[in-house]
Formats: sequence, structure tokens, C-alpha cells
Amino acid sequence: MASAQTPLAPYTPVCYTALTLRTFLFLLFAAAVRCSQGDKEPVYQGCVTQCVRTNCTGARLRGFQSTQPPYMALTGWTCRDDCRYQCMWQTVGLYQAEGYSIPQFHGKWPFARFLCFEEPASALASLLNGLACLLMLLRYRSSVPRQSPMYYTITAFSLVSLNAWFWSTVFHTRDTYLTEKMDYFCASAVILYSIYLCCVRTLGLRRPVVSSMVGVLLILVFTAHVFYLTFISFDYGYNMTANATIGIVNLLWWLCWCWQNRRTLPYWWKCGSVVLLLHGLALLELLDFPPLFWILDAHAVWHLSTIPVHFLFYSFLIDDSLHLLNTQKAGVKLE
Repeated sequence: MASAQTPLAPYTPVCYTALTLRTFLFLLFAAAVRCSQGDKEPVYQGCVTQCVRTNCTGARLRGFQSTQPPYMALTGWTCRDDCRYQCMWQTVGLYQAEGYSIPQFHGKWPFARFLCFEEPASALASLLNGLACLLMLLRYRSSVPRQSPMYYTITAFSLVSLNAWFWSTVFHTRDTYLTEKMDYFCASAVILYSIYLCCVRTLGLRRPVVSSMVGVLLILVFTAHVFYLTFISFDYGYNMTANATIGIVNLLWWLCWCWQNRRTLPYWWKCGSVVLLLHGLALLELLDFPPLFWILDAHAVWHLSTIPVHFLFYSFLIDDSLHLLNTQKAGVKLE
């Protein structure tokens, strides 16, 4: 897989043969214990070290910077990053030549870079999710009067969601310390706000104090979550467990409300379908297969599959908001 920039200095056949031999010997000893990721491989580390030493200093570095496309520089791609990208594909090629499974690098599958996009399919899917969310927010605001009891709560939820999809797009475009944190934190914020949205709809319309207290609690939970991951330990296992836990709370709460209102609200099935679809589609991540054509992996498939769900969810929100508005106008006590 070639870089989008001027190729870095190639390795000699002697170096390549030595790297192949090192890989073969390493894999012989590591075959019994499955290697975790490709970036732990001595062949990869040696390749990056030599590439950086050869290409990322002095005149070669200045040459790299002068020929680097502006979009690569603006998204933070450095000479070292380009070395890692090229060495990743060399390591993948050696694995395939020896008949071993494709390894991951730095916790991710190898993806073919397109322009400045590290994970083109996931970046595109995140962008399309954000556009779907924006489109349906505009439709909601044009269909529902501001007097509807849930109008501002739903608008705020949409803005939180748009922010999350923006950072998801940025993260899949360029994986850095900052973009990874923002992607994870904003995704958690969406799940927590969904719980708040559910609380306002089920309890807050009759008991605003309860929803306010839950809102404060959720803010404290989010703050503690971000603090732990930022200043104590960025634990991927903990982050997944935490999001799964609050996701289940969100799922059960919405489903209970749907069940209670199945005979009085004809559109209840839209809400039930959305929460079941979102949690069911998330299981696609468990497939975790090497990317097809070095582009499409399980994570990208998951993001692509959620795009139509936005249309169904906002259809529910529009129906429910109009129902609440009509109920309020009729002087009937809100459910």
C-alpha cells in the first residue's frame, strides 16, 4: 500500500531478507502463544526505527515536508507516521507470506489510507450518520412547534448527538490522543443524555424535580467517567463495561415505557424498534474481522447500519412531540 506522498527511502534486498528471517524465527517461537498486535513485532519496530533514522532527519525530512500534500499536513501526518504506515504494510505482507493471520497495529486493523483518512469507511459512515441526524433535526424543528413540552430537550439531545458524530468522523480520519478521547467521551455523553431524555419523557413532565435530580446525577457520572479515563487510567475494558451498563439501563427504561403505552400510543413500536435495533446492531462489533479490501471492517459495518435508524427515531420523536402538544392544548394531564 503506497503512501500518498513521495515514497520514503526503500530498504535494500539484504535488509528485507533479514527482516523476513527475523519474522519467521519470531513467529516460530510465538506460534504457541498468539501475538497480540503487529506493533509488538520486532520486525515492525525495527522497520520503523530504521525508516525514521533514514527518512525523518536532515535533508530527507525537509524533502518530505516540502512534498507533503497540504491536507496531510493539516491533519497532522508526520514523517514518523508515514514510516509506521509503510512498515505496517511490510509487516502485514510478511505475515501473509508466512501464512499467518493478519495482525492488528496499535489496537486496530490495518486499513488502506485514502488521502488523509486513516479509516475511510468508518469516517464516511460517521459523516453520513451525522448528516442523517442533522437532516432529521431540521425536519423535527420544522414539524414540531416550540411549545411542545419535549422540544428543547430533544433539540439538545440532537446537538449532543451531532457533536458525537463529528468527533467520530474526526477520530476515524486521524487517530490521535485527543481525537480518541473526544470520540469515546462524546459517545458516552450521547448514551447518558438518552437516559436523561427518557427520564424527562417518562417522569419529568409530571415531576420536573425528579428529572432535574437525575440530570445532576448523570452529569456527575459523566464527570467521574471522564476524570478516571483522563487522569487515572484509560482502560478500554472499563470504558466498554461502563458504556454497556448505561446502555442496558437506557434500553430497559425505554422498553418499559413502550410496554406501558403500547395500547394508548399507536407509534410506540417506533421507539421499541429503535432501541432494539441500536443495541442489536452494536453486536456487529463482536465480529471483529480483518477489513475487506483493507477498508470495510465490523466497526464500519456497524456505523453504516445505524444510518437508517435516525429516520425512524426522529419519526417517533415527531409523533410523540405532537401528541404531547395536543394533549397539553386539550388540558389533559401529561403521561
